[in-house]
This record gives sequence, structure tokens and C-alpha cells, in this order.
Amino acid sequence: MATNLINWSSNHTFQAACMYQPATIDELRRIVSTAEKDHAIGSRHSFNDIADSPALINLDQMDQSISLDRDASTVTISAAMRYGTLAIALEQTGYALHNMASLPHITVGGAVATATHGSGDASGNLASAVAAFVIVTGDGDVLQVSRKDPGFDGMVVGIGALGVVTRLTLDIEPSYLVKQEVFEGLAWETVFDQFDTVSSGADSVSLFTDFGDIVNQVWLKFRVNPDHTIERFDHFLGGRRIIEKKNPVVTFSAEQCTEQLGIPGPWLDRLPHVRMEGVSDHGDQLQTEYIVSRAFAVPALQSIKTLSAAILPHLWIAEIRTVAADNLWLSSSYQTDSVCIHFSWKNDPDSVHRLLPIVEEALAPFAPRPHWGKLFTATSRDLEGRYPRFNDFRDLAIRLDPRGAFRNDFLNRCLFD
Repeated sequence: MATNLINWSSNHTFQAACMYQPATIDELRRIVSTAEKDHAIGSRHSFNDIADSPALINLDQMDQSISLDRDASTVTISAAMRYGTLAIALEQTGYALHNMASLPHITVGGAVATATHGSGDASGNLASAVAAFVIVTGDGDVLQVSRKDPGFDGMVVGIGALGVVTRLTLDIEPSYLVKQEVFEGLAWETVFDQFDTVSSGADSVSLFTDFGDIVNQVWLKFRVNPDHTIERFDHFLGGRRIIEKKNPVVTFSAEQCTEQLGIPGPWLDRLPHVRMEGVSDHGDQLQTEYIVSRAFAVPALQSIKTLSAAILPHLWIAEIRTVAADNLWLSSSYQTDSVCIHFSWKNDPDSVHRLLPIVEEALAPFAPRPHWGKLFTATSRDLEGRYPRFNDFRDLAIRLDPRGAFRNDFLNRCLFD
């Protein structure tokens, strides 16, 4: 199948001359073992070249069944499944995921491979829910890996370097309700002086800001008990509760956003920021994100705040979230509770690429780990010291893909440089 693909934000055109669409694991094994270079592709929501290759592999034609194991509290799915599709199926059976990303249309395999996250002091990123997976390695071997296997922690966040993941088994839990409240006008002094209080204000907390005089909006997502009275409050640490639904970018329509105003609803309709039917095929923005240890949250944010004059003209909005620590080698939250500083830039690649070194220099004292699927300038020489198991992962990649079938420009730059 020929291809002339662009990514979601249209800032990257894939170099691939063809795309394979295997229908069976044996077809996939033949493709992987014979193609000189190939790479699996998902929803194309990455903003860099992490998923690019001369040949791409799309898994949409492979087994898309959903297998629920109630005794183990797990679900097994195709890596190509979108989170929104999975969430609807789980809710129909009375189950839920522990967390969701902002957009529900991204594939599970892509989110796991890049350690994509939701939000919450006690919530690990989406990859932390993986209990097992099936992967086809560079020689066409099929490996079934679970938490009991010694290499598991190194393989979950694979950034495309280890093979093609075909099936994933995820932890699930009973379905629950969530309400979402939004507050405006939180003072930076409150964030800096009471960061722990702010971030623990709900099960999931997102601060939206342009790094101006105030934090523009605070989104609080609470799990609620349907048998209890729903309490509401007019202020959150000085911020005022909104009385009508709003978009984080106030000039944009709030129609695409999930329900606010404290109205309880199913987890899948509240944990994402964007409604499942509200995601367009293309996004007019570029994204970068840097994750720092929670211990550096305040000085890191203060450093970015000093850049407000430089970044404001190019910024739609920034979002600040917290994520719990995990043990996945290339996870941005590896062995540290973390704070994610996310930038949604206006779609002006030249301006954004001029800003990235400035932002990264400001954050350099805090050893930031960039989101693998977003724009950044750091190379393997910068990243090696920020991941204690970085060299172990590189050795693992060489062992599972000895002929370099999955290596691409991104991996050569960020892993094998």
C-alpha cells in the first residue's frame, strides 16, 4: 500500500514509500523479518519522527478482539485500538481504566510506547497499567512478556526500538463516576507556596496557563460516590469557579471539551479533556512537553515563568500536571513522582524550533525528560544521564533488533548517537 502520510498536526511528512497492513501474526513476522527498515504506526499523534521509517506497518487489519479476564481484572486488546474505543467497551461491561490522556483518539500501543500520561498525584502514566504484551522482534520472533518476566520493565516503554507490539494486557478496575470543576484566576504565588496542596486538590489536577500574571484555569477531576451528595464550592485556593463551560484556550469553542460544572458522569466522559466525538483529524498546533522530578516542580516552573515574554506570542496554552512514579526504564516518571510541563504552540515550526533550546536551557538544571512523542532538541548524549537504565535499554534494543530493522533517524539521534 503506497503512502503519503502526514502527522496529526501536519508538521511532519512521513518518508515511507509503502505501508504494510498484515492481517495475521505470520504475515507480520514475514514483513518484519524481511523488510530492510520498518516501523509500526498508530494514530500519528506524535509531533516528531519517532514513528517514521522507509516502510510503515499498520495493525488495523489484525485481531481487534477484546478479551476480558474478570478474575485477573485485566483486558487484552490490539495495540492499534484507540483509547476511546476501549473505554466504551469497558464501560459497557462495568469496568474502567485507572487514567486517560487528554485526547481519547490515540492508540493504546503508541501511548504506552511513549509513556504518555494522564494526571494525578497517585496515578501512574498509561504504560504503568500494562500487565503483559506480545511483541514481534527484528528477526520475526514472537515474544509474550508479562510482569513476572525479568525484562518486562525495560520493554514496556519501547519507543519503537524493540519491535512491533501487537497485543497488550491492561489492568482494569470497576467503573466509577467523575465530576469536573474548573476554576479561574489562581495566583502564581499560591502555586509556588502551596504546590502540594494545589496538585492534591482532586484525583486529577491540570493547571492551564500562558505563564502570564495568573494561572488561567485549574481543572479538578474528582471521583465521586453516586450515593453521596455532590458538594460544590465557589473557590479553590483563591481561584473562582466558572459558571459556564470553557476551553483552556478561551478564544476556542468549549463544545469539544468534556463536561464541566460539577456534573457527575462516567469516567470515560470526564478524565479526558476532549470529548471522544470532539477530536478532529488534524490539529493546528505543535506540542512539546518536559517532565521533571516533583522535587524540582517549583523552581522549574519559576524558570519557565521568566520566559513568559518570549513564549507568550507563540503559545496557545500550557498545561501542568503530576504523575506518580513507576519502574519502567524509559518512562519519564521512572523512580520519581514527576511534574509535566506541556506546551501547545501555535503551528509555526520555525518559531517553535527557535524557542526549544531556550526552554530546554531554562530547564536544564532540573534534568528534564522530554516526552518521547513531542518536539525537543535533546540527543542521546543529553538523555543518557537522565535515565538510570538508558544504557541497559540500548543494549536490550541491540539484542532484540540486532540488524537494526527498527532504527530510524529518531532512534539514531536519541538512543544510538
